[in-house]
Amino acid sequence: MRLILATHNSHKTEEISVLLSPVGVEMFSLKDINYHKEIEETGKTLEENATLKALTISAVVDDYVLADDSGIEVDSLNGAPGVYSARFAGLPSDSNRNIDLLLEKLTLDSDRSAQFRTVLVLALKEEVIATFEGVVRGKIAYQRSGSKGFGYDPVFVPDGYKISFAEMTGREKNNISHRAKALDRFITWLKLKSQ
Repeated sequence: MRLILATHNSHKTEEISVLLSPVGVEMFSLKDINYHKEIEETGKTLEENATLKALTISAVVDDYVLADDSGIEVDSLNGAPGVYSARFAGLPSDSNRNIDLLLEKLTLDSDRSAQFRTVLVLALKEEVIATFEGVVRGKIAYQRSGSKGFGYDPVFVPDGYKISFAEMTGREKNNISHRAKALDRFITWLKLKSQ
C-alpha cells in the first residue's frame, strides 16, 4: 500500500514510519510529494482536524491518505488544551511556551491527571475510509525532564512510569504511546482488509 501522511511535522513522520515499517506500507510525507501549503486546522475537535487534513490531501493524490491530530487533555482543565494543544500559547506554535502556559495553569494542588489522545483518519479520493483512536493516560509533571520526543513529552509521565515521554527511548515510547495505539488499530484494519 502507498500511503501519504498528511503532515509537515518531521517528528510525527519519523515516529509513524517506524511504527508502520514492519507491515510493508510505502509511506510518503507531504514534503515527498512537494505539497508545501499549510492546511488550516479549523476543526473544533481532533476528529474534525484529522478529517480536514485527510480530505484536503486526498483531493490532490490518488493514494490512500492518513492524517492525524493529537492533543493533550488535562482533566482539571476540562480537557484543555485538547484540539488547541499545538497553539495553546498562541501563534506561531512554540512547544516551550505551550508547556510554560500549561504548568502555569496547574497549581501545586491541581489534579494533574491527563491523557494524550490521537485520532487517525484514512481517506481515499475525498472519502473517509476509516477512523482510529489511541489514548494513553498519565500525569503532568511539575517540571520538564528529558530531551527526546517533541511537544508536551517533557512534562507527560504515563501511568505506571516514573519518567516522562521525553526521557524514554523511541522504542519505549512507541510501545505505549497514543499514536502507537491508534496505528496498531490501523495495522489491524490493514491486515483484515488484505485477507
